[in-house]
Amino acid sequence: MIKCAQPGCPGTIEEGYCDTCGHAAATPPAAQSASPATGPLSTPMSTPVSGPVSRSTGGRLADALEDLPPVPVVNPDDVVLKDPQVAEEKRFCTSCAQPVGRGRDGQPGRADGFCPNCRTRFSFSPKLVEGDLVGGQYQVRGAMAHGGLGWIYLATDENLDGKPVVLKGLLNTNDPEALAAAEAERRFLTSVDHPNIVDIINFQHHDGLSYIVMEFVGGQSLHQLRRQGLLPMRDALKYGREILRAFGYLHEQGLVYCDLKPANAIRVGKRLKLIDLGAVQRLGSPPGTSWVTVGYHAPELDTQPASVVSDLYTVARTLAVLAVPNFSPARGRKENPLPADCGHESFTRLLRRATAPEPLARFQSAAEMEEQLTGVLREISAAAEGVPFPQVSGLFGPERLAAGAALSPDPARVFAELDPLEAAAAMPVPLADPADPAAGALAGLAGRFPQQLLAQVEAMPQTPETMLTRIRLLAETGGPEAGQALADAAGTLGGDWRLTWYRGVHALATGHADAAAGLFDETFTMLPGELAPKLAYALALEAAGKDAGRWYETVWRTDRSYVSAAFGLARRYLAAGDTASAVRVLDQVPASSSHRVAAQLACVAVSARTQVGDPREIAGAADRLDALTDLDQSRRDGILAEVLTSALGWLASSGPPSGLTIAGGAFTDESVRGQLEGIYRRLAHAATSRRDRHALVDRANAVRVRTWV
Repeated sequence: MIKCAQPGCPGTIEEGYCDTCGHAAATPPAAQSASPATGPLSTPMSTPVSGPVSRSTGGRLADALEDLPPVPVVNPDDVVLKDPQVAEEKRFCTSCAQPVGRGRDGQPGRADGFCPNCRTRFSFSPKLVEGDLVGGQYQVRGAMAHGGLGWIYLATDENLDGKPVVLKGLLNTNDPEALAAAEAERRFLTSVDHPNIVDIINFQHHDGLSYIVMEFVGGQSLHQLRRQGLLPMRDALKYGREILRAFGYLHEQGLVYCDLKPANAIRVGKRLKLIDLGAVQRLGSPPGTSWVTVGYHAPELDTQPASVVSDLYTVARTLAVLAVPNFSPARGRKENPLPADCGHESFTRLLRRATAPEPLARFQSAAEMEEQLTGVLREISAAAEGVPFPQVSGLFGPERLAAGAALSPDPARVFAELDPLEAAAAMPVPLADPADPAAGALAGLAGRFPQQLLAQVEAMPQTPETMLTRIRLLAETGGPEAGQALADAAGTLGGDWRLTWYRGVHALATGHADAAAGLFDETFTMLPGELAPKLAYALALEAAGKDAGRWYETVWRTDRSYVSAAFGLARRYLAAGDTASAVRVLDQVPASSSHRVAAQLACVAVSARTQVGDPREIAGAADRLDALTDLDQSRRDGILAEVLTSALGWLASSGPPSGLTIAGGAFTDESVRGQLEGIYRRLAHAATSRRDRHALVDRANAVRVRTWV
């Protein structure tokens, strides 16, 4: 076994990484720098399930890898191994998986021979040497790497002026399973055509052996990049998008890749390419044809065939190897579990869903996983760059209202307490399946009140979407029938995540905020890249009296269309006494938002209702109010009265500030009192009750300037 080179670490290198500290194996000598020779080897499984293949639908995420630093282009001559050998610790019998070809008594092990356990012949020797001409066209330059299915050679195409190509042979030419896998490649891999997958050019025979001819990809593998250090999480996710696009293509062709690992993906130019298609097989292939790598493959492959979801499992494990500190995929030839914290909450949940023990709990298509991965990437990018990375959700509609935007009637507080029923009605609505027979009718619902809408829905033929729409209307209003409707739908709609979402909505609307938080947390786990579950989770936490600032901040930082998050974050800052941050967040509500006026009024209220140490802030609040040209006069007067009252308080303790004006008048006691008196008298004139009128007149009299003439 190879000892870890990290100082003080007792671990050993297994599957390319230390099984104790997680560091990658040390970089090999320069002559072998382009070879994945120290990467993990694939092994055959004795046992595919075909899975469903579904389709999904500020800052800018670059296409491909154009915003990543370039990697050096590899000179083909540099990838040829000087002494091509399979390391003894990588030699195992393909029949019984027992070690073979191991040294003894100081003597090196034999590269060819028979397994001492089952007597199966093994051969780990390259079958081509420099100068061999394969198919009368491809001149061999030498062996460049080896993997689970065979030796890989560099050659030149003599018919195309010496263009470099790759020949892939068999690791053990006496293994009928390996031979069958190569023949399977010959049948269908030449039709694979995708920018993220290596091109299969030809299929040739030489001295009774078969070779696949592939394009030479002159870049660096993810395994080599990982050897240089832990990859930034954003970079790993960008590579993940490229991989998932390639997988989506393969799955649409009825194929599964089976054996993804960092050594099998090469960065070249602005693209990532999957290489080594030796383990690719058709969905529904018979058991016993899957080839996998310990630490990457899904657990059910011990007894079941490869599937779409087992492919996606390998994507998550590969991302973990690239980006999770101190993580090694295997220890003692067994899979290492993911750590509890993979460095970022949404990233952790993405990996955990993709690697759930139960296949049905995982992402069911590459498109679905890519959609959630991209959401996580946007979240991380927004945090890294300090600008939003918004994106229209393919699962949720827009936010309907701004929950918690109302000002408190108590002048000692800025905001009213969050109303759980209002919050339940404000949240984004999960989108309906456009293929549902009632989708068109549901889109045409008309009415302002839930009971009107409910009557229309109940008159429609029952479909999954009419059931869910009825549940939504009942849940948002806290209707007692919602619980039974949810229970009835569970038997019909099974694991639809929207049922969990609506259970959370109903719990919140009926005052069970702790239960709602748990249900929205569960939805977050199912949809780690979506912002709506994080917003719902934050609203439920706040309603339960818990700190929700982290989640409000995450949502608002990523997408400024979720205005409820801005108000929630502002409430959190105010509770901590940070008025400046509260105003900063409220000021970020876009001018195009229908909630901009409410946010600006809240900014004014912060200055009017909290202890302000700078008269310029009070004067600025009056100016901010003056800029709201569409504000109702009565509303404007009411807020301005609070601002001027705050100004009077400041003048009483500090005197008039030099050179400042407020609301178009001097920032002096006499001027402010005069303006305030006029406002109270206007409000009294517009009052609708005698009691309010008298109270306002009393205020006007109390504030007016006293004269002693």
